Amino acid sequence: MTIFGHVSHRSEWQLVKIDFRSIFNRRCTEEEYQTWHLHNQGDPCIMGMKRIYRKLKPTARCVMGRDTSFTMTSEPCLCTEADFECDYGYERRSDGKCLPAFWFNPSSMSSSCSTGNSFLNSTGYRKVVSNNCTAGVKEIYTARKQQCPRRAPRGLHVVTSDGTLTATTGNNVTFLVFLEEGDGSRTSITLDFGDGNAVSYSNVSSIEDGIKHVYKNVGIFKVTAVGENSLGSDSAVLYLHVTCHLDRVHLSAPFVAVKNKEINLTAVLWPNQVGTVTYIWWFGNNTEPVITLEASVSFTFMKEGINTVTVQVSARNEILQDKKTIAVHEHFRSQLLAFSSNLDEYNPDVAEWRQDVSKVVKNSLVQATGIAEEQLLVTVLPGLPTAAEFFLLPDKELTEGRAERSTAHLDQLSEILLSALNQNVVQFTLRAGVQVSVYAAHLSAAPLVDSTEGHSGSAMLMLLSVVFVGLAIFIIYKFKRKIPGINVYAQMQNEKEQEMISPVSPIDSTPNNPQRELVTSLELLDKELDTRAIGCIPSHSDRISQDIPIYVNV
Repeated sequence: MTIFGHVSHRSEWQLVKIDFRSIFNRRCTEEEYQTWHLHNQGDPCIMGMKRIYRKLKPTARCVMGRDTSFTMTSEPCLCTEADFECDYGYERRSDGKCLPAFWFNPSSMSSSCSTGNSFLNSTGYRKVVSNNCTAGVKEIYTARKQQCPRRAPRGLHVVTSDGTLTATTGNNVTFLVFLEEGDGSRTSITLDFGDGNAVSYSNVSSIEDGIKHVYKNVGIFKVTAVGENSLGSDSAVLYLHVTCHLDRVHLSAPFVAVKNKEINLTAVLWPNQVGTVTYIWWFGNNTEPVITLEASVSFTFMKEGINTVTVQVSARNEILQDKKTIAVHEHFRSQLLAFSSNLDEYNPDVAEWRQDVSKVVKNSLVQATGIAEEQLLVTVLPGLPTAAEFFLLPDKELTEGRAERSTAHLDQLSEILLSALNQNVVQFTLRAGVQVSVYAAHLSAAPLVDSTEGHSGSAMLMLLSVVFVGLAIFIIYKFKRKIPGINVYAQMQNEKEQEMISPVSPIDSTPNNPQRELVTSLELLDKELDTRAIGCIPSHSDRISQDIPIYVNV
């Protein structure tokens, strides 16, 4: 035996070895052992087992070997009530019996019938864990296997395997369907995915691993599960948000806005359908954003200057944003620009190219007109054919505080710009050998778009006048034979034709007959007039679509 320690806290550790070989100098024999029964206050059965051990007699003076076994025998006991405890939902009363607690409904134990034909009906008792007793009262206290009662399905649930309510197009979504109560083996299940597809199964047991489905389109889909048997039915609904990956966001906004006048801003997504999206709009230095579910929003700038608008688009776990700078002024002029057709061959229709060309066009306008660079803004618009729009801003040093002086100054500069554009003196070199001309694209008789209400109203009135005149001409030529004056002319023409036509003879039917040629020529003339009358009316929509490319309105 080895003992180690120290005499005091200040002393070092000491090691003491004791040798008992002089006292215990021999091995123990079987006669020096005696049996010992393990018991609990006289009860030899502990955890359902009887265990008999052996130990040395108190008078033995010998040494046990290393391979000495202390356990002699062990055997199971007959089960008694002491080997059982109260089952879940039951509590032991004063008389020692296990009865249902006030909050527990014993009939709910049959809920396992949703997936099988039988269930274990509790007696209120369960054997203590690790207890090894056998027979005795075991059959009385052990839960009994019973046939599931036939009942209508109740408590039908449908969930996704990962517990989320979102999915991505092209990926598998696994739905889990289960019952709280009901005969699952006799209950058929129908699952409608909400996208026009549905599946049916004869029982709940056949879909324990889940039901897989792939959505091809984005949207919010109503997934409906219906369980039905001969005694009734139950249903469950899940709303699944299916989205796709958001590639990029483009903020469509006017280049220049009018002070105290509402403008529209639109966020364009690629792809345009990504599912449930939240739009977060930041305006200027505002500390609180505007949150919408729509891709468009209206806003009014109350002060002049340069303002920044940022839109953030949140789709599922992604957030993308785009930013635009808007110049706000109380008065300005704007005009659409067109280019010679050779520019379209080099237009890749990307934002970087449009920005570069905008700078080139602006420099060309400044050089051709002498207008200050700070008063001119130019933006190239998306799409083909290539188009642009310039904005003419007032000189604050010359017109500050006087609106009429600002308007007159803008009109003067507008005439200079239009004169340069109409004289075809605004040109730039795109690359070696490629010369591009810039000229004004006219929508109507109004030469320039103004930011004031008076100019906008006159331009709209003139445009409506042109439309009404064109419509009137079209109606006259379309229904000309129903108009009295023209109808008289048509009747007189028919009478003259009848007088000139005589009975047909072999001589008259020859191609050289002058009367026949006269009638034919008149008919051809009449048809030609009809054709010219209808065809001379130009289609204003076609003309606008050819001359004016797609652009963003201010």
